[in-house]
Amino acid sequence: MTVQTLQDLLTEGVEGRGVLVRSDLNVPLDDNGQITDPGRIIASVPTIQALVEAGAKVVVMAHLGRPKGEPDAKYSLAPVAAKLAELLGRNVQLAGDVVGYDALSRSEGLTDGDVLLLENVRFDPRETSKDESARAKLAAAFVELVGDDGAFVSDGFGVVHREQASVYDVAQQLPHYAGTLVAAEVEVLQKLTQDPARPYAVVLGGSKVSDKLAVIEALAPKVDTLVIGGGMCFTFLAAQGLPVGGSLLQTEMIDTCKDLLERFGDVLHLPVDIVVADKFAADAATLTVASTEIPDGWLGLDIGPESVSRFAALLTEAKTVFWNGPMGVFEFEKFAAGTRGVAEAIVTATSKGAFTVVGGGDSAAAVRALGLPDDGFSHISTGGGASLEYLEGKELPGISVLEG
Repeated sequence: MTVQTLQDLLTEGVEGRGVLVRSDLNVPLDDNGQITDPGRIIASVPTIQALVEAGAKVVVMAHLGRPKGEPDAKYSLAPVAAKLAELLGRNVQLAGDVVGYDALSRSEGLTDGDVLLLENVRFDPRETSKDESARAKLAAAFVELVGDDGAFVSDGFGVVHREQASVYDVAQQLPHYAGTLVAAEVEVLQKLTQDPARPYAVVLGGSKVSDKLAVIEALAPKVDTLVIGGGMCFTFLAAQGLPVGGSLLQTEMIDTCKDLLERFGDVLHLPVDIVVADKFAADAATLTVASTEIPDGWLGLDIGPESVSRFAALLTEAKTVFWNGPMGVFEFEKFAAGTRGVAEAIVTATSKGAFTVVGGGDSAAAVRALGLPDDGFSHISTGGGASLEYLEGKELPGISVLEG
């Protein structure tokens, strides 16, 4: 990636200048509005901290959830502002709007080293609009908050696959730089795609085959091992003619899975046993059965211990590992063993010198929820969807615009 970096901007000097930073602060909240995994906020701190210490007037743009283009208290960034302030050790103002009167007045009052977080940028429908002129107008309003000598730092890797106002259009209107996080993420992904050390193993989980089809197509010809778990494995099992009971199943993808198994059967590895439940609940009755013998009416919610053992044997000997998607419903303790076992195998591979990457999203949440050490992996990504699209070979608008 040939772009200007945060270090280039700091070398130019930012004291007294307004700097727009697009961070990815889209963290999960519980029913009480409490943050359950602050990982993305923690990852955003180094770039913001560096700008603060250099005397910039920092205006942070971010989103939370999927509001429908209008203010919604459920998606307010208020809890994010409080956590960011705690991590930075300084006050973080939260604007009451995106680019309205409050945001403008607060930005005009910033002094060197101050931090202002704009309210959820997706409260403005122009942020995600398909109309380029609408997005450009919102971007111009963002630029007004930092002035003519302002700069833009892209540090939200989780959104660089989106052509949105705060990600793409702002970069066309201001001098632009890759933040610490974005630069690190791209470096990691390049390492995965440019002559990775072998054996190269990929672990894919999650609920739907359709969500991972493109990355399976892209990676299966290039890797030595591709492990399939999570809800998506049942469509592959059905493609082999096996009964899957009440398990998650994409019937429209069965023929596609048959084709994948025919073409990449030597690389694809499916579970040989499954932990099934009589209902989707933490207190469900459970059985461990062979993947060929899932009973009618029971649903698979995790891979079984024999599958973990077989997958671990492959993963612990790998020199490069990419993992995206849990092996089961890890949020319920009864169905967390598969994800934990696979994750621990990847930690073992790391300890033996392998380059290991957790591809963000639910996988990163699982690492923290299961109490696994962050440093047990070479890198934990903050951008699941962006990581997958990069590995699929797609152009990421938020990266390509930085190269212009």
